[in-house]
Amino acid sequence: MEADIYYMKLALKEAGLAFQEGEIPVGSLLVKDGVILNTAHNLRERSKDPSAHAEILSLRAGSTKSDSWRLTGMTLYVTKEPCIMCAGAIINSRISRLVYGCRDTKAGGVDSLYNILNDRRLNHRAEVVSGILEEECADLLRRFFQERR
Repeated sequence: MEADIYYMKLALKEAGLAFQEGEIPVGSLLVKDGVILNTAHNLRERSKDPSAHAEILSLRAGSTKSDSWRLTGMTLYVTKEPCIMCAGAIINSRISRLVYGCRDTKAGGVDSLYNILNDRRLNHRAEVVSGILEEECADLLRRFFQERR
C-alpha cells in the first residue's frame, strides 16, 4: 500500500503536467520490480491522436523498453479508471496489475461501467487496486473541468 501511494503521487505529478498543457489531467506510470519504466500523461490535444491516453503511452513505452508486447509482471498506475480502449490494451499487453485513483462513472472500463480486466471470458485478467489517493485524483479532474466551463 505504501508503494502504491508513492507511485500514485508520481502519476499525479504527470496529471498535473497534462493540466498545465490543457489536456485532461490523467497521468500514468509503468513499474516493474520497483523500477519506473515510464511516466506519461494524456496528449490527445497536442498529438491530435484519439488514442494518446496516458495509459496507452505508458504501455507503448513499456513495450519498447522491454522489447516485448507482453508486459507481464508490470504494474500500471493511473490517476483515473481506464476507459474501455485502455482496459482492452491492458488486457492485450498482459499487464499483471493495475492501480488507479478515482473512478470514471461516465466511461470506466474497469469497475464503473464495465469489468473488462476481470472478465472470465477473456484469456487474461489483471489484479485491480482502486481508490489510491482517490480524492486527490478526482479533485484535479474537477478543477480542470470547472476551469473549462
